[in-house]
This record gives sequence, C-alpha cells and structure tokens, in this order.
Amino acid sequence: MNAIDEPPTPPFSAAADRNKGPILSVLRAVLPDGARVLEVASGTGQHAAHCAREMPHWHWQPSEGDATLLAAIAQRCAGLPNVAAPLRMDVLSAAEHPPPAAAFDALVCVNLLHIAPWSATPALMRLAADCVVGGGWILVYGPFEVEGEPLAPSNQAFDADLRARDARWGLRRLGEVQRVAREAGLEFERRVAMPANNLMLIWHRPETKPRAA
Repeated sequence: MNAIDEPPTPPFSAAADRNKGPILSVLRAVLPDGARVLEVASGTGQHAAHCAREMPHWHWQPSEGDATLLAAIAQRCAGLPNVAAPLRMDVLSAAEHPPPAAAFDALVCVNLLHIAPWSATPALMRLAADCVVGGGWILVYGPFEVEGEPLAPSNQAFDADLRARDARWGLRRLGEVQRVAREAGLEFERRVAMPANNLMLIWHRPETKPRAA
C-alpha cells in the first residue's frame, strides 16, 4: 500500500491515553465477565479499543454524537471482534433513536457532563434507566464539585475556562447529579477518587421487582 493510500491517523486524546488504565481498573472491579457495555460519548474511541482489547469477553458498544468521529472510532477498533460498529447518538436526542431497552449490563460515560449543557445530565440518567438491565451498573467519570469539600485549584481554573468558552458548560455538583440519578430510579453506590482530581461515580440499577400474582 502506498503512503497516499493509507487511512488517515485517527484523532488522539492525550487525556484519554492517560486515564484509560485507571478507568479500566475500576471497570474490572465492578463489571462481570461477559458484560455488555454501552459507552456514551466515545470520542476518539481510545477507551473502547483499550477496554475491549484488555477484556475480550466484554462486548463494547461505542456511541458518539459527533458524526465526524464515527469513522475514527471504527478505525481504532478495527480487528476487535467484541466492539460493535459505533452508533451515532447524542444523549440529548437519544429518545428519538434509542438503543435497545434493557440491552446492556452497564453504561459508561467519560468526560462528557462538564462539556455539555446541564440538561445532558438528567438525559444521561434517563437513558441509563432505560437501556441498562436490572442489576446493571452506571459509571460516570470526570471532574465534579463535591459539596462541603474544597475544589482543587486545577479544577477551579478548569471550571472557569469551561464557562468562559460556553456558559452552559462547567463542573457539575455531585449532589445535583445524585438527585437526577435518583429521580431516574438509580441507586448511588460510591465514588472512587481518580488521578488528576477526577472522580468515578458508580450507580446501580435495582433489579426489576416481580409482578404481583
């Protein structure tokens, strides 16, 4: 193949490269063997490729609202039989073309909520309640404000930069995120401290109660 015929190098995220290992460590501790995972906002596809390569018994469904990134995700995950073709899905419009109901054991979302309007947070929780099976897991990674705890200077600066770029963006308060998740029927399990002042937030979707006879 001539150089001119080679596919373009897919976009690369230095942050995704740094955090992929710590994120996978948490997922391994939570998700069962054979887990079916829906990743929301897959971006460059680096998490999908890394997790699927390291955990070949997981089935990974990437999704992304930016149509220009779908080819990059597919290219990065080419050759991984446990990664499905990426879905074009914006969490704010997922209700128009939703993934199959109760089709996944887990929903994973990395670094989305602070670069989206607040409405994306309850939309994500409603999506999780619809597409994750009873007993399944929801894992959300990123920087958050925790009420009653000091915000790291780096996160203060990051929050100010985000809001300067788009007034709808910014770090979300943990209590508010927990509230909308609870309203969607999800049960908060715990938070895990991650590198660079990030958190992994973990919810559990209760088992469906049996119908009365």
